[in-house]
Amino acid sequence: MTAIPDYRWGNSATLNKAAAKLASTKPGSWAIRKLMPLDRKVMLRTNGRRSVLGPVGVQSLLLETIGRKSGQKRLSPLLFARDGDAVIVVGSNFGQEKHPAWTGNLIAHPEVRVISGGVEVPVRAELLAGEEAESGWQKMVDSLSVYAVYRTRTDREIRVFRLTPR
Repeated sequence: MTAIPDYRWGNSATLNKAAAKLASTKPGSWAIRKLMPLDRKVMLRTNGRRSVLGPVGVQSLLLETIGRKSGQKRLSPLLFARDGDAVIVVGSNFGQEKHPAWTGNLIAHPEVRVISGGVEVPVRAELLAGEEAESGWQKMVDSLSVYAVYRTRTDREIRVFRLTPR
């Protein structure tokens, strides 16, 4: 079993605070959403070693899911928080009203892979509920405070997943 690496290529507390402040605004969230296609390409080209948000020192990975309708591979750049040997990812979608598509894909096909720091790791996704979901959510908020803001923007229950290496 290969572990998901704790990989960060940047580490600027000043940039991290500025990015979190920007991301907590609706225009900032919009701008970051628009960067996601570029981020996906950068992460794929660098095998998960570089990311658009990398300089702010956040942990990121590239999640490869299988489309629940299309059956095709889908790639999503995501931030994560450590949970022992596993990691937590959340479907915040910047606080928008709809769940991000990758969360439905994980529910339909939980056997996926992640790429981080040049390492590809097969994982099993588990949708968390109750206290486990709340604990996972708090890990994300502790990792990057802007997640607390995303929850205030929507009435939907934000999906929280644990990705465990298999």
